[in-house]
Amino acid sequence: MKKYITYIIVMLAGLLLGYLIFNSNSEESSQVSETHEHSEEEVQMWTCSMHPQIMQPEPGDCPICGMELIPAEAGAEGLTADEFKMTENAMSLANIQTTVVGNADATPGKISLSGKIKENEEANAVQSSHVGGRIEKLYVTYTGEKVNRGQVLATIYSPDLVAAQQELLTAARLKESQPALYKAVRNKLKYWKLNDAQIDKIEASGEVRENLPVYATVSGTVTEKLVQEGDYVKQGQPLYKIANLNTVWAIFDAYESQISNLNVGQEMKITANAYPDKEFSGKISFIDPLLDESSRTVKVRVELKNTDDMLKPGMFVQAELERPEGVQEGSILIPRSAVLWTGTRSLVYVKSSPDEPVFQMKEVKLGDALDNSYEVLEGLSDGDEVVTNGTFTVDAAAQLQGKRSMMNNPESQQKQAMNMKMDLPEDFQKKFVKTLGKYFELKDALVNSNPTQAMNAAKASLKTMPEADLEGMAAAHFKKVKEMLEAISNNENLENQRAHFVILSENMIALTANIDSLGKEIYIQHCPMADSNKGADWLSLSSEVRNPYYGEAMLTCGEVSKTLK
Repeated sequence: MKKYITYIIVMLAGLLLGYLIFNSNSEESSQVSETHEHSEEEVQMWTCSMHPQIMQPEPGDCPICGMELIPAEAGAEGLTADEFKMTENAMSLANIQTTVVGNADATPGKISLSGKIKENEEANAVQSSHVGGRIEKLYVTYTGEKVNRGQVLATIYSPDLVAAQQELLTAARLKESQPALYKAVRNKLKYWKLNDAQIDKIEASGEVRENLPVYATVSGTVTEKLVQEGDYVKQGQPLYKIANLNTVWAIFDAYESQISNLNVGQEMKITANAYPDKEFSGKISFIDPLLDESSRTVKVRVELKNTDDMLKPGMFVQAELERPEGVQEGSILIPRSAVLWTGTRSLVYVKSSPDEPVFQMKEVKLGDALDNSYEVLEGLSDGDEVVTNGTFTVDAAAQLQGKRSMMNNPESQQKQAMNMKMDLPEDFQKKFVKTLGKYFELKDALVNSNPTQAMNAAKASLKTMPEADLEGMAAAHFKKVKEMLEAISNNENLENQRAHFVILSENMIALTANIDSLGKEIYIQHCPMADSNKGADWLSLSSEVRNPYYGEAMLTCGEVSKTLK
């Protein structure tokens, strides 16, 4: 009996101890949970679904588009569509370095040009055969050999010359009775470049010379040998090309932004890769009046003395000249290593956040190239922090994350279409303006989120479409406009209408930009959030933004990107 009582007491003690332990943990967990929830409430951030860079500690409206802010997800980084983030570890491994750019002090400027040495075309000559015949002997046998004026280059056997010599010997015996004939025969030989001494020698010897020597008419270096021994040549056929390298040309490429600083007669200091410690000097003798459209450069020529043959055609050279105005005070300079080139575009990566490795690609317009930097005309502001080391690594990270990069620039195609020059017939332009008016009615219908009104406006636009015989890109844009208007006029779904309106606007902008006289200002407006964050444009008669892609939801989201007049 006592044994059972002992078991019961032990069991009750265990139950009491378990209650005390687990109840205490439950209360502690409850307190931690409440504290955690309270902490979350304190750090809850609010953001805009279309502008995630907006992060506020309390609810409200988006300052950009006016949409109501929503609670941000835990860990939301608040990056814009073009921003991307790298890890600190990746930054260290790639040795990515940044530099804060600022306004430069006024300093004397220099312009650097690159080019090549070429032959002086004014001193080039072609040595040709003065008679037809067969090359019996070549005395100058390889390219690069130097020749002097009067040197024998080759001998030619010419049947015509043999016959002419026989005529000379016959006429010489009759020169007393027929002096005119004698003179005519001598002149015939002179026409073949035989001088008086040679003719007198033939006449005195009474023998016909079978081979005629060809003498160099200029001194210089053989740059091309055009015949071989045994070749048959015609009268006037080139035998050698000879260049006089006592003077050479240095041909440089100058960009459009540099042309205004260049003048004929301007002194230039030139260095060659082959002689880095030697400096040559010369004056600009010619600036090409035509611009190379592929490279966007003009040729600048400097004539250099080369009596010691140090400068060889084909050598790379660099030139520097003083830029009169220099770098103006307040100009922004960036290191050369910060710039990425993609054809006509110049790109840099800007660090958006001072505390975190967040980057964004920006397109910049560059001025003159200085010693180790470029002058920035557009695209950056004082205080921007740009990547100066590891730029290609940052660009690779942007590509991997699907952000704007050297290889991925959705805006470039829109800009190309907008800036494309097309010749539109005058009659077409006048009629197309009416279609443009109906386009604005369609745009307003989408702003009001009224699909029925949008359908009617699209149908009205189709009726005003002019009949035109267009070619090339103009015909392609016009066809696409018609297709999109037909699609909108047959679709009652507002979202589908807006999707078609994106393509319609792209092609309308391309055509409208080539109208000679619009009669009023028309604004090209852009919303970066439209078309699934790809961005989209539209035309408007008012500079005030009224977004046709979102209507009341984001009525004022967008900006004026260009004005047509």
